[in-house]
Amino acid sequence: MTHKYFFAVDLGATSGRTIVGGLSDGKITLEELTRFDNNLIEVNGHFYWDIYALYFEVVKGLKAARQRNIEISSIGIDTWGVDFVCVAEDGSVSQPLAYRDPHTFEAMDDYLQNVMPREKVYDITGIQFMNFNSIFQLHAMRRSGNSALRNAKKILFIPDALSYMLTGKMVCEYTIASTAQLLNPRTRRLDSTLLESLGLTESHFGIMVNPGDTIGTLTPEVQEMTGLGAVPVVAVAEHDTASAVAAVPARNERFAYLSSGTWSLMGIETKDAIINKVSYDRNFTNEGGIEGTTRFLKNICGMWLYERCRKEWTDAPKSHAELIAKAMQQPAFQSLINPDDVMFANPSSMVEAIQDYCRQTDQHVPQGYAEICRCIFDSLALRYRQVFSYLTEMADFPIDVLHIIGGGSLNNDLNQFTANSCGVEVLAGPQECTSLGNIMVQAKAAGEVRDLWEMRKVISDSIELKLFTPKDKTLWDVAYDRFLAVVEKKG
Repeated sequence: MTHKYFFAVDLGATSGRTIVGGLSDGKITLEELTRFDNNLIEVNGHFYWDIYALYFEVVKGLKAARQRNIEISSIGIDTWGVDFVCVAEDGSVSQPLAYRDPHTFEAMDDYLQNVMPREKVYDITGIQFMNFNSIFQLHAMRRSGNSALRNAKKILFIPDALSYMLTGKMVCEYTIASTAQLLNPRTRRLDSTLLESLGLTESHFGIMVNPGDTIGTLTPEVQEMTGLGAVPVVAVAEHDTASAVAAVPARNERFAYLSSGTWSLMGIETKDAIINKVSYDRNFTNEGGIEGTTRFLKNICGMWLYERCRKEWTDAPKSHAELIAKAMQQPAFQSLINPDDVMFANPSSMVEAIQDYCRQTDQHVPQGYAEICRCIFDSLALRYRQVFSYLTEMADFPIDVLHIIGGGSLNNDLNQFTANSCGVEVLAGPQECTSLGNIMVQAKAAGEVRDLWEMRKVISDSIELKLFTPKDKTLWDVAYDRFLAVVEKKG
């Protein structure tokens, strides 16, 4: 394996980074070049992303690589899902509406009641229902007569839009398209029936490409700005979770994953989509992965609860470690909540919402940051067990291990709770899973690795994983029964 460098753009809904990954002797190293904010812009009651500011930051990162004399083999971009830009006939790019914009609040219900029934949409797409999915954003824009959509020649998802600005080529990458609730995973194409219901056709989107395909090379304009040559831009697994799952350092197919951060995403990797009455009732989703795999998963409200409470705790220690240590001194399971209850979607006070939930379910009402933090961690671990139990029922293979990846993989206490609750070995790491997945797809495109499993072996050989084995089974079994009773009582 030769020494090569790959440039990754990793964009989240609050911040972004440019990273160089070095591959040599069967191991990978990462170096962050730039970090920047990704700000929501509110104008006349709507929330937008600034696609031009993001483009500026990508170019800035490329300049930084050139100034460091790093010879980049290729460039790959991953971002959050569902959002998109409209490109006009003259090639101009609109500022994209953000998924948090209120224009979608009623759009999902309106579409499912008046355009196409919920069961049919799920049968076509296998995607869980969230009001901000692209299908409902497009429906809302069409209802309001949005001029950008009305005049759009092309619709490009965010990473594809940035690739277009770098290369002049318009594509539609499979994993990011799969988040839209417009794609049929059986045909692996955007569904014509759904598109027609929105007044669209496949021609409104770019050419479908898969992770590892080359999109194009930097335009002469970008080459001049950055000082780089005609560097190829590669379609990676452009949905950030798809890149993260590609980086799971698994040894074989018998694993589940938990991408742990502000949101938790728990799932399995399958060859085919799982679309049936059970998956529909439980609102599981089927999103695209690399090499034709499907990410069968469920969104769980993760550390969002803790992060929101932490902003309210004026007396809590500034250090995460010290705060969590205080929480671990509190009695276990004295207060339990369902992290995915609608009460916790976006309350004005998360502390009060948690206390109200416990009050409504006749439990001890937690007081102070330590009790509330313990309540959050206990409850998350028990919710993880519930979703994990669903996965074990629906998977057509035994699940031997749960891989926890992302920032939450550093939370040793929650990792141990998860192992205890789910009754399965937990392997924690890597933290930088999204960037690693992005870079390893580029490495595969360059011929440096053969397939997904060699990618995972390189990652496994490059990082240190931490093992958590289940403990206190009886204690957690009793707590789980109580958790289910609390959830049922709340309704």
